[in-house]
Amino acid sequence: MIMVRPMYKFIKNILKRKDPHKIILAFDAIPPWLNNHEQILRTSLETETDIPVQKIRNATAQLQHIVNGIADAEHDPAIHPKLKTIAKNSLPLFVKAMNASLSREFPEDIEGFYSAIVECVKGCLNSTRGQGRYLQVVFPDEMKAVKTGIDSIGREINLITTSLTTYRKQKTLINSIQSLHDALQDIRIDYEKSLEKDRRISTRITEITNRIANIEKELTDCSSDARMKEVNEKKSALVEMEKKRDDKTHTYTALSMTASHVFRKAEKIATKKRQNTEISTLRHAISLLSDHTPPDTNDLSSALTIACPIVQRMVADGDIALKNKEERAIFSDTGRFCTDMFTICKDIRTQELACKSVKDSLLSDPILIRIDSLEREKKQMEYMLEKEIHSQKDLEEWKEKIKEKVPVLQEELYKKIDEFIGEGVQLQIDDWMKD
Repeated sequence: MIMVRPMYKFIKNILKRKDPHKIILAFDAIPPWLNNHEQILRTSLETETDIPVQKIRNATAQLQHIVNGIADAEHDPAIHPKLKTIAKNSLPLFVKAMNASLSREFPEDIEGFYSAIVECVKGCLNSTRGQGRYLQVVFPDEMKAVKTGIDSIGREINLITTSLTTYRKQKTLINSIQSLHDALQDIRIDYEKSLEKDRRISTRITEITNRIANIEKELTDCSSDARMKEVNEKKSALVEMEKKRDDKTHTYTALSMTASHVFRKAEKIATKKRQNTEISTLRHAISLLSDHTPPDTNDLSSALTIACPIVQRMVADGDIALKNKEERAIFSDTGRFCTDMFTICKDIRTQELACKSVKDSLLSDPILIRIDSLEREKKQMEYMLEKEIHSQKDLEEWKEKIKEKVPVLQEELYKKIDEFIGEGVQLQIDDWMKD
């Protein structure tokens, strides 16, 4: 499919379709087409620069011969002795510097040759402007020949420069076209992969959605299962049992807090009086009453039976004043308090065991185990579905960006090919972004 281009380009193409020399270039044919043109450009560059290169090689050899011959040239007798001395000192340095530039290696590759010869000429010019300027009066003919030799090399370099400039400009265009082609090719490969990835994601979304629907149906079936009647009865019974246990626990907590408060007063008094036995007894009772879980009933009964008389003696002696009706209710009849605490503690333990038994029964119930398993699986499936939907959204956003980017790259490719070869090429690119 031929890509849609701006209207003026479209009209221009219609007007030029009768051109019998128009080349139709497919997108996939661009790399070999570029390679062929690059070889043509390279061959043309080598052909254009072959004669200048040979002339330069000959000129550098001739120039080196001239330089080495200056050492044996005769001085003009009329030259001032001081100039002769200067020339005598400068000549070895000049010859050495010139030979260093002229004897360098010149590669066969034209671009390498060009860089080397440019550096060579720079070195020669620096030598003639340096030590060479002292030799121009003493060896005028020889130094004129040196200048002529350098100038002839420079003219040939200028010819090579023109050819290289043209070649490099065209080579830059080739590289740009190749880069644009590679970028579009990479995008095409990634886009095709994205379509396959999108298909896989869509398949997984369908599978997960279907599985969630099946789970919900199975959960609905479980809720209407005949066995759920017994399960619900157990759950209702458990709620009532836990409420009774919590009520008992609240009563136990209130009584233990009130008693502990008075026992702590008694402990302080016993500490002041250094009554070690009483201190130990009271602390043990406080520890049992302060525990978050009801203690052993026998331990509690024994501890309260011993501790309560200690408090009663301190109340009778006026060391402790009972300040509210709750404290007076406990320590006015400690026998009843001990019995009540023993009974409450025992009831709590019995109720806890009963609650645990019902809970264990529910936890091991087959239908509840199945419901729990289904609910956990559903949660996992919903998490996976969310991830897949998010991945699909990200993929769609990437595809939209690519759809905006590709026409820009394709238009740039058109422009570069037009700039390189002219309007004689009709480019064909498949519409591979069509889902």
